[in-house]
Amino acid sequence: MNDTLLVMNAGSSSLKFRLFALEENLTSPLGGEVGGIGLAPVFETRGMSGAQERKELPAHYTLDDVVTWVLSWLDGADQLWRLRAAGHRIVHGGERYHGPARLDDVALSYLRSLEPLAPLHQPHNLAVVAALAKACPDLVQYGCFDTAFHADLPALATTLPLPRSIRDRGVRRYGFHGLSYSWIARCLIRDFPRLAAGRVVAAHLGNGASLCALKDGSSVDTSMGLTALDGLPMGTRCGAIDPGVVLHLQQGLGLGLSDVEHMLYEDSGLKGLSGESSDVRVLLTSPRPEARFALEYFAYRTAQQVAMMAVAMGGIDGLVFTGGIGEHAAFVRDRILARLAFLPPFETHIIAADEESAMAADIFAMMTKSPPKLGQDQILA
Repeated sequence: MNDTLLVMNAGSSSLKFRLFALEENLTSPLGGEVGGIGLAPVFETRGMSGAQERKELPAHYTLDDVVTWVLSWLDGADQLWRLRAAGHRIVHGGERYHGPARLDDVALSYLRSLEPLAPLHQPHNLAVVAALAKACPDLVQYGCFDTAFHADLPALATTLPLPRSIRDRGVRRYGFHGLSYSWIARCLIRDFPRLAAGRVVAAHLGNGASLCALKDGSSVDTSMGLTALDGLPMGTRCGAIDPGVVLHLQQGLGLGLSDVEHMLYEDSGLKGLSGESSDVRVLLTSPRPEARFALEYFAYRTAQQVAMMAVAMGGIDGLVFTGGIGEHAAFVRDRILARLAFLPPFETHIIAADEESAMAADIFAMMTKSPPKLGQDQILA
């Protein structure tokens, strides 16, 4: 019987899961996702053999029910394994966590205190930890943090121009999407070692979007800040805007704090610009001029901030696209590259996002005190 690691990646209405063998190659025999939690949950799985399963779950299923369903399905699969540990993507690790950490009561208390800084993600991340602990109280659980990859950013990249009394209370730039960037850094070392030693801007473009300046494989700057609201415009998030806008919304237009928060997180970005959708696939086929404007705006701002990342590295040798938009929206990629054509030539690559494999690699290294060998074996078709 083989020891395995269960990796879980929770969204607001979804739960991705992957099973990894705790061995040097981190093979992943099974994985899947439950989407539509809270509305019409659908359970989908896939394996290395290509076998797929799809099942509609009862509409009343809560997150606890979904976690129980996943565990039951894993128990019923025809494989010889035992769960030794579980790992979770947790968006905000604050100033405390620079790598994966065991999720004990002290850790969970601290992470709950960070929920106001990541209101769309942190509560859901921690809810899955609680649901799994309820179902498997003796299972060791680890957290992997989107902020950890940026933990060693220089002070010029983390400091906000605010009074020291505020900065001393942890108000600084943290950066996010670190698990995605960690995977890109690993893939560059494996597949493009010369480029990995150079200056690369990694663009994680999806419903959440950000950039990372990778110099010799390490993060030296990133576009997100204290929260995942900063930087690029996103699916429904505004990205960087004049902070005076927030004051005017409240003081000048009379909007309440919760209304402003909802607007900036849920009704802005591509959705707000287009007045139609946050989904790039919808916008690409829409005949409305507002849809095309939203895409042009996204490409314009992304190209601007790619150039900003190049400043942090003293140049650019490569640009890597990842995430749903980065991997699949050729029109958006082309518009970004067209606006960067004034720069000296640089390489362009597309690397599929794989936060779950990055998490498994980090936890394996911590548990065994040795890095895994990352080939293609652990990547599901």
